[in-house]
Amino acid sequence: MDDQTLTAQAYKKLSEIERQLRKQTRVDKKRSQQWVATFIRWCDAHEIELGPRLSHQSLRFDRALIQQVNEALRSQRLTTIEQWQSGLTSAAQAEQGVNEDKSNREGPRAQRVLVNTPASAPAWLSAQPRSMHDVDWRDINLEACDVLIQVENLDSFYAFSPQQRALNGYKQPLVVYRGDSHYGGGFKQLASAWNGTQKPHLYAGDFDVKGLSVALSSGTSHLLLPPLAWLTEQATTFHDPAKQLDHRPRLLSHRDQLPAEHPLQPYLTLLLDQQRGLRQQWLGEELERVALV
Repeated sequence: MDDQTLTAQAYKKLSEIERQLRKQTRVDKKRSQQWVATFIRWCDAHEIELGPRLSHQSLRFDRALIQQVNEALRSQRLTTIEQWQSGLTSAAQAEQGVNEDKSNREGPRAQRVLVNTPASAPAWLSAQPRSMHDVDWRDINLEACDVLIQVENLDSFYAFSPQQRALNGYKQPLVVYRGDSHYGGGFKQLASAWNGTQKPHLYAGDFDVKGLSVALSSGTSHLLLPPLAWLTEQATTFHDPAKQLDHRPRLLSHRDQLPAEHPLQPYLTLLLDQQRGLRQQWLGEELERVALV
């Protein structure tokens, strides 16, 4: 921080102090803290008189001092202390003032999801059977869709087509990538909103303990899996890595809650008792809907 500007750290510290001053009359901070020392220089540069608040050891903050700081910030068209909020988009921060906190802003993809839709390619692009779109999930009309299909792996997502027997009954499927660090946050919010519609939520992903645990966490109603006889032949211990052991207790608990005749039970026997699984890319195209809950 130079003598003319407040950094994000200074805003954060002053915001904490401002909240404390709602319950108490003063907050003391040691001058030995670097941000306090530079804040004192900032006050001097903006002709804010600290007077008896400043001692050899500390600086005393009170409501009047915060008010003076805010007045100085307003005069520069900068965000005031009480306006400073982490998690805003850059555009929202711009509405508060001309400065920006890049470290605390809402990520550009925080509300976005990757959807797979019927193709509508422009003339300059080679025709493809499906089209991918990066969209804000809040712009999706969930009422117009009759099923959410959550695809775990990105390569499988790009190759996914709802034109398969297991999905014949659905007219307007919403096919969405589950997401990683780029899209995971947006998908979580989409899944929460979708589950409120009480419409089917299908999971297309790895047949392993982590995959089923992710499906449970997402509120999935059904899994897309190959026929049991085929999967029993193909499932392998190589696709049930030991690093996923932490997810087993949740599936064991889920199995205990299911009736003995539940259609998921034999699949869980493969996973939990025989410790065999199969990655999504190996599942083939002949899939069936298997109830998860």
